[in-house]
Amino acid sequence: MAVQPIRPFTDPVLRTVSEPVTTFDRALRVLVKSLQATMRAGRGRAGLAAPQIGVPLRVVVYELDGKSGHLVNPRLELSERKIVADEACLSAPGRWWPLERSYMVTARGRDMFGKPATVRALGVLARVLQHEADHLDGILFVDHLPEEERERFLASIS
Repeated sequence: MAVQPIRPFTDPVLRTVSEPVTTFDRALRVLVKSLQATMRAGRGRAGLAAPQIGVPLRVVVYELDGKSGHLVNPRLELSERKIVADEACLSAPGRWWPLERSYMVTARGRDMFGKPATVRALGVLARVLQHEADHLDGILFVDHLPEEERERFLASIS
């Protein structure tokens, strides 16, 4: 499967709300495999959303600590417990920033064949799922930062 280039943080496609997947066909399976290959092509990559390779569909892949998979049309249920930890984005490589996220997530969606899928995650994997789901809504992690921090981050990638 071909590794795709990852769109940079400033690419307008990352600000587009992705369309729900309605057809679970061969093209979707090719997309999932391409996302997985692209995610695995670099060190330290734990998740990737379809918009990051320029495809505005609601598909994410993840792989962390031996747990890997994908979700199509994910919906997240977030715990009230929050934790602050450094977060990064493959669209802004090498930049880490502290960000508060829910510590636990239940993500429900479908697999590439249309079968229901549920992922329960804690800690870093929960953070990865929240980060990738944000991409599907045109939200970048910098949007969660206070204005002054956001300005500092954006200045660091300019």
